[in-house]
Amino acid sequence: MTRIRTSFFRPLTALFLLAGAPVAWEQQAPSTRGAPVPAQIVTAKKVFISNAGVDATSPIHFKRARGPNGPYEQFYVAMKHSGRYELVGAPADADLVLQLRFSAPLNSCETYQPQLTLEILDTKTHFLLWTFTEAVKDVGRHPLFEVNVNWDKNLKEGIDNLVDDLTQLAGQRTVPS
Repeated sequence: MTRIRTSFFRPLTALFLLAGAPVAWEQQAPSTRGAPVPAQIVTAKKVFISNAGVDATSPIHFKRARGPNGPYEQFYVAMKHSGRYELVGAPADADLVLQLRFSAPLNSCETYQPQLTLEILDTKTHFLLWTFTEAVKDVGRHPLFEVNVNWDKNLKEGIDNLVDDLTQLAGQRTVPS
């Protein structure tokens, strides 16, 4: 009879321990939530904006974006207006490099999804610290016009979202030294 009770309670004890594990994990989780942001992003004062160009699948969007430098030029102006960082003319003068790329990866068998990618690089170590990607809505063309009537608005919205993402990230807590 004792053997039956012992063998009966061992699985029940294990079951209670396993059932309590998620509760114990949840109690510890708040201290691990909110991963820190690299200190370079928060403490940087000067940035260099790099034009990483466009990918090979984006030619149709080049015309809409006023050439392959259009997104870069608009991003530069938006960053200047944000006032968060001082923009410098050479990577050697910067704390960070903000590298902007415009691409249109295949979204389905027949459609591409235009997007902007912003990579944040540390100028001292050359390591990639962070990446943001924002979709650029690609609504259909107006039947009477060659260009998309909403393209400029959608591109500006994507650029503004990148600037907002960066500004919010720069206000986060840093990695402890």
